[in-house]
Amino acid sequence: MTLEDTKAARVEELARAKVNLALHITGQREDGYHLLDSLVVFPKVGDRITVEAAPDLSLQITGDFAEKIQGDPSDNLVYKAAQLLAEHVPNASSTRIELEKSLPVAAGIGGGSADAAATLRALAKLWGTSPAPTDLARLSLSLGADVPMCLEEKPARIRGIGEIIEPVTDFPSGAIVLVNPMIEISTPTIFRALEKKDNAPLPEMPEEFESMKALASWLKSCRNDLQKPAISQASEISEVLDLLASQPDTLLARMSGSGATCFALCETLKDAQSIATHLQDLHSDWWIRAAEV
Repeated sequence: MTLEDTKAARVEELARAKVNLALHITGQREDGYHLLDSLVVFPKVGDRITVEAAPDLSLQITGDFAEKIQGDPSDNLVYKAAQLLAEHVPNASSTRIELEKSLPVAAGIGGGSADAAATLRALAKLWGTSPAPTDLARLSLSLGADVPMCLEEKPARIRGIGEIIEPVTDFPSGAIVLVNPMIEISTPTIFRALEKKDNAPLPEMPEEFESMKALASWLKSCRNDLQKPAISQASEISEVLDLLASQPDTLLARMSGSGATCFALCETLKDAQSIATHLQDLHSDWWIRAAEV
């Protein structure tokens, strides 16, 4: 990794939520990692990372869900990402990092991984580095299986343990509603509750999806293999899914990742905002967001 002539004084990055539109668990390695086949997207909603030069490396956490992840900064993936990149960048300077935590924690939308990836992107700009994408992806994998896909923040088919990333080009424009009933779910617990771990991969994917309706139609032939075990641990997920599915503008309702965040695909942002407003009136205590995809 090399250093460019120009460094930024302050950099902000949006750490977009990662949503599994489909998630098939296809096996398990001897080291315990699960194999998957998934289609992921990154809506325009997420946490925010801000970095600037400072005398010492520090991490400040603010935002709606800051209290959920307070503690020893060195345990946070954002802090670890900064330390990791600094080891590979000549003359990397100490940095003050602010994480504005707007995504719910343990929610199945990759918040921690997205934060780590955004930190790597932000610091690369702050320090004026030009790491090769393969170098950055290799480094990021050591932080977690979801981090490499969060670096790109583009629609992709994901396989292996998350390291095989196949971009999906010409992805249709549309919108999504994200809903979390404000319950935290342990991913290891959900995987333990998964009865069958050698499920079939995604069905053959079309060369392109002409519209969000076409995408939703194809997705109906797919699954989230973690949805059933998650519901067995948190019945509120069923309530969220039923409510989303009952909305006239919903093309598809499903759970993301290991839960408990669920989503509804829509043709337009206006449709998604209408659903979000209606659900917020019914459940003011839920976390609900509408965003473009």
